[in-house]
Amino acid sequence: MDRRSFMTRAGLGAVAASTLAAPALAQTMPKINWRMTSSFPKSLDTIYGGGETIAKYVSEATDGNFQIQVFAAGEIVPGLQAADAASTGTVEACHTVSYYYWGKDPVWALAAAVPFALNARGHNAWQYHGGGIDLFNEFLATQGLIGFPGGNTGVQMGGWFRKEIKTVADLQGLKMRVGGFAGKVMQTLGVVPQQIAGGDIYPALEKGTIDAAEWVGPYDDEKLGFFKVAPYYYYPGWWEGGPTVHAMFNKAAFDALPKSYQALLRTACHAADANMLQKYDYLNPAAIKRLVVAGAKLSPFTGEVLSACFDASNTVYAEMEATNPTFKKIWGSIKAFRSEFYLNAQIAEYNYDTFMMIQQRNGKL
Repeated sequence: MDRRSFMTRAGLGAVAASTLAAPALAQTMPKINWRMTSSFPKSLDTIYGGGETIAKYVSEATDGNFQIQVFAAGEIVPGLQAADAASTGTVEACHTVSYYYWGKDPVWALAAAVPFALNARGHNAWQYHGGGIDLFNEFLATQGLIGFPGGNTGVQMGGWFRKEIKTVADLQGLKMRVGGFAGKVMQTLGVVPQQIAGGDIYPALEKGTIDAAEWVGPYDDEKLGFFKVAPYYYYPGWWEGGPTVHAMFNKAAFDALPKSYQALLRTACHAADANMLQKYDYLNPAAIKRLVVAGAKLSPFTGEVLSACFDASNTVYAEMEATNPTFKKIWGSIKAFRSEFYLNAQIAEYNYDTFMMIQQRNGKL
């Protein structure tokens, strides 16, 4: 074969290969456009940003073929209706905290955070390696959804109060914005719980509609300005030791995706989950100092209050376990791991952290 003939045939082969490759690529990376409704306002770049992080990774990995447009709370539906919108197919996806929907079934709360459960590290260990994701998805399937962890704030603060809270008696009649399952526990101690979306908390505090409110932690709380109207800032948020923010998808829409896109969504959610916690860990230290300078009165809950809340939580759990088999199954799994996790955590982790905290207080860091 002469050189001219070889080059001609080689060129034809390259053209043929390119025409064959294009349809194959198109089949594996089809053009898809989804909408994701968030439970959070755009001003909260950390927690709202988790949805944007997922969308960004998915778009980049597919050369823009899989687009997810993220909408803030209220742009399509109110923040506390995000999961409902994904379930019914109004949108294909939502970015939310599952305990917002605990009133429909307390099982919703377990995958996010419940009182005196696990911290962020422990909760993620249970989810990713203790079967937690699968257990929750068994439940979500009954709601027409599938979900994956898509963020975590770390242990939260106990909230902002107009008056000091020193004893359990100080909780009597307190109107407090408190999300999820914790409201039911606090109700047994005399609190009047209120479920209010993040963007509506400040005006409710300012007008005196509520007496106290918990949200997330220093960085987000500073952005929302709570210290201006409720100066007493308590910790820890015992109801949210390691709250997971979920990305949930309409199950029919998710099941219709190519397997590669399904895997990509899971991976993008996993990345957003880690990214959010790291971002909070980086931003909160400076924010807590700014809040104290601005006048926030930082205090721990007393041992009396924490012990009363712990006992009340166990009473509520027992009631739920007696009447809700799915709740009992998932809470039983969390409880079993919780005991083992805190046994191990008090050895190396606790002692290392405690020593380093002492060095910080002594001005050696």
